[in-house]
Amino acid sequence: MAWVSGTYPGVTSSAVSPDSEPESAANPDLAAMRVGYAHQDPNPAVPEGNLGAGSLRGGWYPLLRRWLDQARSSGIAEPNAMVLATVDAAGRPASRTVLCKGLSEDGLVFYTNYESNKARELAAFPYASATFSWIAFAHQVTVRGSVSRVDPAVTEKYWRTRPRGSQLGAWASRQSSPIDSRGALEAQLADVTARFADVDDVPVPPNWGGFLLRPDSVEFWQGRANRMHNRVKTTLTDGVWTSERLQP
Repeated sequence: MAWVSGTYPGVTSSAVSPDSEPESAANPDLAAMRVGYAHQDPNPAVPEGNLGAGSLRGGWYPLLRRWLDQARSSGIAEPNAMVLATVDAAGRPASRTVLCKGLSEDGLVFYTNYESNKARELAAFPYASATFSWIAFAHQVTVRGSVSRVDPAVTEKYWRTRPRGSQLGAWASRQSSPIDSRGALEAQLADVTARFADVDDVPVPPNWGGFLLRPDSVEFWQGRANRMHNRVKTTLTDGVWTSERLQP
């Protein structure tokens, strides 16, 4: 993917009354930020910018895998990062970045503390949206679907791949709970480190594990010039996937 060069004004500060000026005038540096998109797909079998409903004939998984592998091969930081959106029992949304640690035709797998805010929200409303954004390629994918805990054996297998420091951190942190200081957090880690000092294989915490987001809707976005982007969505209805192009 190649960027069309643009000019970005520097950040300035000014006092503007919101009663007399629109918000864009108060933030001219933000309002002027803009780039164009010139898509270049490295796969010669896919004509430039030719994302369409036909791109999903093989299902959502092959294309998501290809885009993810493309991002990973480019060397960009954490290509498996995704923004996970949930809602609480009152319908108030929350989002945060997590790492996708499993991808198959069944869906996306991520891991967390089961007592965290996100886990509590998923317990109240087990449905979520996850968005991958690979800006360097002008690619974005949004996956929506039901969420459930993975089998403990799946969690155990993944846990064994984690560095020991990450394992100890999972034990030390009471995720989403308030704490007085960084020093107090470090003290919790020190306590856990001492606790498992003579343990070769740190066990999985009882309140930690994986979730599977099982898609019923997947949308692929590809940036194009003049904001005439490509958007293709596939939806599962009564066991059948159907795909369609959406206007940008």
